[in-house]
Amino acid sequence: MEKLKPRDKMRITLALTGASGVPIGIRLAEELSDECELFTVVSDSAKKVMETETENKKEALERLGELSDSVRQEDEIEAPIASGSFETEGMIVCPCSMKTLSGLATGRSSNLIERAGDVCIKENRKLVLVPRETPLSQIHLENMLKLSRAGADIVPPVLGFYFKPDGLDGVVDYIVSKVLERFGIRGDLYNRWNGLD
Repeated sequence: MEKLKPRDKMRITLALTGASGVPIGIRLAEELSDECELFTVVSDSAKKVMETETENKKEALERLGELSDSVRQEDEIEAPIASGSFETEGMIVCPCSMKTLSGLATGRSSNLIERAGDVCIKENRKLVLVPRETPLSQIHLENMLKLSRAGADIVPPVLGFYFKPDGLDGVVDYIVSKVLERFGIRGDLYNRWNGLD
């Protein structure tokens, strides 16, 4: 059983699932680690995606371990975040696969990620989903609408150009900022719009 720090910071759960966009999830962990107690769950499919989207899967997992207060596997349904009595400010699923989106939309709770998300919905806690798929089918859109109506925030990783991003890292930082803002965490990862001169 892991020891938890005194509750002087926000607690946020971060889940990485098997969609493209694992570097965004890792970048989120980097930003969240200073701001909150971070409870991370990495799905088996996310680990497979890491093989192609990171330089080294082992190093990526170790980095998440360094940044997180706890890292869990998706089958660890006994983890504290699976219970509503374990207080958190909410959860981010980034990237969010369409499989996970569907599981959350139907309340399936077949693994720790779906269960922790279901807890956020039933306890009226913040649930932020970063769905990574294109094009989106009617089924995907209906699942997103269903979750939005249940209180989830849908933050697709949409490109922004008005702030003149510095390559791919700049685009990733922009998306990370948009997610963090849902929790009231306002960083300086991109230049905000100030209107036309």
